[in-house]
Amino acid sequence: MASPLSRRLFLKQASLASATGVAVPTLLSATSYKKAAETVTIGHNGFKYRVVPGWGVLDAGKNPVNDCHEMVQDAKGRIILLTNETKNNILIYDKSGKLLETWGHSYPGGHGLTLGGEGNDQYLLICDTDRNQVIKTDLKGKELMKLDYPRETGNYNYSSQFKPTETAINPANGDIYVVDGYGLNYVTQYDKNGKLIRQWGGKGDTNETFDCCHGITVDRRVAANPTLLVTDRRHNALKRFSLDGKYQSTIALPGSYICRPVIRGENIYGAVFRSTSDSYPDSGYIQILDKNDKVISTPGGSVPTYQDGKLTEQRKDRTNSPFLHPHDVLVDEDDSIYVAQWASKKTYPIKLERVA
Repeated sequence: MASPLSRRLFLKQASLASATGVAVPTLLSATSYKKAAETVTIGHNGFKYRVVPGWGVLDAGKNPVNDCHEMVQDAKGRIILLTNETKNNILIYDKSGKLLETWGHSYPGGHGLTLGGEGNDQYLLICDTDRNQVIKTDLKGKELMKLDYPRETGNYNYSSQFKPTETAINPANGDIYVVDGYGLNYVTQYDKNGKLIRQWGGKGDTNETFDCCHGITVDRRVAANPTLLVTDRRHNALKRFSLDGKYQSTIALPGSYICRPVIRGENIYGAVFRSTSDSYPDSGYIQILDKNDKVISTPGGSVPTYQDGKLTEQRKDRTNSPFLHPHDVLVDEDDSIYVAQWASKKTYPIKLERVA
């Protein structure tokens, strides 16, 4: 049984964590709780970050969150957060963490958030796993288009089998790619008007199939040869495909149950919601890969180490991490990382400020 002093310290640090919006791991000593609740520096190899205390913390009575699923940044620099709390599905912040706007009451399964378009013509794609739809909206919340389950493929018998978790947009032509990570694990490609082009994948253990294709993005780092990066979460990997769905390669990320790849500059960033096992609670971290698809930093996790060209299994650093279940990252023009978390005691996002 914990001593009275340890219990008081735990309560004090838990209170501090609640006030600052920093999630505190559950099975640690009082000393570790203190570290997690205070401002800490995390990361490796020139990609190190400091937790910004209290960023984005709001009055939960007025603007509650449940699961903070994903974040994007619009052309005005505003940070848009999607939650599955129908009192305010969308929270819009400035970079300082000030609330600017809220909207949305009809997305109980709000899960995936993608920003498309340019300037004043930007729009959002919202994946709702409860509504079994992808919904296109403007930045004020007006619904512009809906993608229902792709009946015409013949792979779905009814709408509830379609549980889209993420989308990606090809800026060259507006094509939309939808991954059905909580459903039948297909990737479905549409044109910009919602007309079905093709579908591939499905659940399985081959290179071309998935076990939770949770996230997707268009990788344009090689301008002459854009590709798709698709999460294969339970296989601890990202898989690369051509834009027409041909398998190319796998990026193995042993130990990491990564949610979606996010590209900024020459790097890939990803939120890992759990490590070593998808049933191991409160074990997430952030992962950063270089232009060669090698992990170079794992803020909140173990030091990335390669042996014979292969990444060794990674896990959470429980001595120095502010995370429970990271679900998405946003990287801004200052290289700060904003981390939205799933199932993390209804805490608001965490901001990491780069220090090296």
